[in-house]
Amino acid sequence: MRRIIYILLGILIIYSILKIGKNINWNSKYKAGEVIDEYNNVKIYYNGGVSNTQGRNLSKDGYNLGMKYQCVEFIKRYYFEHFNHKMPDSYGNALDFYDKNIDDGHLNKKRNLLQYSNPSATKPKLNDILIFDKTIFNSYGHVAIISKVESNFIEIIQQNPGPFGKPREKILLKFENNFWLIQNDRILGRLSIHTLSKSEKVLK
Repeated sequence: MRRIIYILLGILIIYSILKIGKNINWNSKYKAGEVIDEYNNVKIYYNGGVSNTQGRNLSKDGYNLGMKYQCVEFIKRYYFEHFNHKMPDSYGNALDFYDKNIDDGHLNKKRNLLQYSNPSATKPKLNDILIFDKTIFNSYGHVAIISKVESNFIEIIQQNPGPFGKPREKILLKFENNFWLIQNDRILGRLSIHTLSKSEKVLK
């Protein structure tokens, strides 16, 4: 019985350390809120610990951009500033941006964007939003923007990849059996503002 109690206490201590650690900035090279990159004149901020937040960011007209400076805040701020795009549903964690019930190439009405699976019959495009699945240490998932597309790789740009993570990262791209596969097992799919017809657009 005593052994079980010790094991449970040990698990609780480890969990608490991991929980607290996610709010700590372990990288003294940057300060939370510091600009570390930009894409199409939209700034990317360093967030420190992955769970750190500095309050909710709202546009001047009250549109919810997300919690500063989480990954979701960047992709929504980017789409708002670069495309003047407002998502009908402006809330949710990164994982919530991908709807598994929507078929490849169909409209995600909550985000007013076309949704593509991974693999997809359609090649990834610049400015697509990539949605990453959750992990053991990250139950919220992750999102990033595609900043470059080549024949065999894509480059993504992201906010809050972790204290020592880089804002830009390359991922291999493969075309096989008429499908495009972004070669990262965590990638669920992507959202795209491209080729939305007038009949598909959600009235704002």
